Amino acid sequence: MSTTKPSPRAPTLADLDALPPGIVGEIIEGVLYTMTKPRARHQLTTTGIGGDLRGPFYLGRGGPGGWWIITEPGIELPNDTKEISPDVAGWRRERMPELPVNEPIRMVPDWVCEILSPTTRRHDMLHKQPYYAKVGVPFMWLVDIEARVLTVHRLESSDWRMIGTYSDETEARIAPFDAVPLNVADWWPPAAPENPT
Repeated sequence: MSTTKPSPRAPTLADLDALPPGIVGEIIEGVLYTMTKPRARHQLTTTGIGGDLRGPFYLGRGGPGGWWIITEPGIELPNDTKEISPDVAGWRRERMPELPVNEPIRMVPDWVCEILSPTTRRHDMLHKQPYYAKVGVPFMWLVDIEARVLTVHRLESSDWRMIGTYSDETEARIAPFDAVPLNVADWWPPAAPENPT
C-alpha cells in the first residue's frame, strides 16, 4: 500500500535512504510516497519482461537493438521529482546515446512498464500513471499479475489511449517493441495460493 509522508520541508534523497528495511519510496513532484517492497511474484514478472526485451532491443540479438532497457532505474525528472523508478523503462539510443554513469537519468523514458501488484497498484495508477502522461512518456505498459493481463497505452494529446490488451499470447507484437514477437504467456508467475476459509 502506498502512503504519503507529510513533511514540513521538501523531501530529499536522504529521506529515501533513511527508510526502514522492506520499505521503498519515490519522490514525485515534491511528495515522498512509500510502500512495502514488492514480493517475489512482482519481481518475477519484472525480470521476465526486462529479460525478454534485453536481447533483441538492448543487445540487438534477434532484433533491431537501439534501446536501453533497465529494470528499476532511478530517474530524476521535472517538477521536483527527485526519484521515480518504473519497474522497467526504456530509452531509444537515438535520444540518449549514452547512459549516465555517476548520476541519475534525467531524460524522460520512451517507454515505461509498471507491474500492478497488491502493494503497488494504487500508487502506480493514482500517482505514477498521470505523472508519466504529464512529462510526456510516449508508451506505458500496465501489467496486472492477478488478472494476467497487459494493457498497452500510447500518449495522445496528453492523455493515455489504450491500444492493446494481451494475456496468453505467445507471439504478440506489442508497441513500441512490435519488431519482434514476444511470449506474454511466459511472464506470468505461479498463482498466489488461495486463503483457506
